[in-house]
Amino acid sequence: MSSVGRADAGSRERGIIVPDRPSRTPYPGVRGLLLCVLTAVLIAAGAVPAYAATDTEPPSAPGPITVAEITTTSVLLTWTPATDNVGVDRYEVSQFFTDVVVLHRTTATGLRLTGLRPSRTYAFGVRAVDAAGNSSPSSRTLRLIMPPGDDVPPSVPGGLRVTGVAETAVDLAWDASTDNVQLAGYEVLSISPSGTTVVATVWLMPPANPSTAVRVTRLTAGTTYTFAVRARDEAGNYSALSAPVTVTTPSASICSVGYRVAAEWTTGLLAQLTIRAIGSVAIDGWTLTWAFPDSQPLLALWGAELVRRGGGTLTVRHPADDRVILPGETHFINYVTTAPAPTPTRFVLNDSPCVTGG
Repeated sequence: MSSVGRADAGSRERGIIVPDRPSRTPYPGVRGLLLCVLTAVLIAAGAVPAYAATDTEPPSAPGPITVAEITTTSVLLTWTPATDNVGVDRYEVSQFFTDVVVLHRTTATGLRLTGLRPSRTYAFGVRAVDAAGNSSPSSRTLRLIMPPGDDVPPSVPGGLRVTGVAETAVDLAWDASTDNVQLAGYEVLSISPSGTTVVATVWLMPPANPSTAVRVTRLTAGTTYTFAVRARDEAGNYSALSAPVTVTTPSASICSVGYRVAAEWTTGLLAQLTIRAIGSVAIDGWTLTWAFPDSQPLLALWGAELVRRGGGTLTVRHPADDRVILPGETHFINYVTTAPAPTPTRFVLNDSPCVTGG
């Protein structure tokens, strides 16, 4: 393993660490023979110049890599040219970051690399390649710590609130954060005794997009959740978590209710409700409530017994001789009222909201 030199304080400010020793890879004889055979075939096909048949000498290693210019996100690297018995065709620059290697090619003896990250450590190596495909040994490896960039986190998002809730989803909104350079987005986290998990991400694409809302999905019905949100800037700095908000998703529906006007005449109409058990368990005894204006007359009712009306609602219950609705089965309620009559949009059976339109 090659050793890494130590940088003094001045070199660290410039983002430079002393290069490693050169690394050389032996060239096995068998591979050399195969390369010669392959070259001959390519020459016969006209794919490579004729002189490549006899050029098996690799270029010399390029000189040490030096840093000509550097910013928080870019660097200009230069090196001493390599020499070759025929001529150097190109240089290949390897860029190492964690376990990712990016290969750059150039015919010059310098290369500007952009899109780097502040305060991160990179390693670079360069080798020369001639027209015959012979590669030189690699130059000394240059390890480089990029100068620090923006280290100021965004402000904490405020006003986290629930704007909608369903059995398996919750809608959240919050007040926007600010940043000294550029805000990148937000992360919504679910907080529980077992830990904190990112459950949704809002990227500001483009950055001017003021989105401060998200729907968190794949939740479990009848479950209590606690959420918080944090902001992230383009440099990767995170704000502290916002004040949390807690919400309970409603239990899964056990019913669906459909509404239709079965008959209508000048002064009245016959309305029909269809109750369907959509769960896996039979509904044994039920009451059903829906919006019904106090001023709207109820002239007749069958398929259910009236329990009460008032406060803008009407509540009925199962008939004495027909209290059970088996899974997948339906029960019909009919009533007569004057026309026009508002269309009900929400039904609650045994304190559980029903799916509308069943």
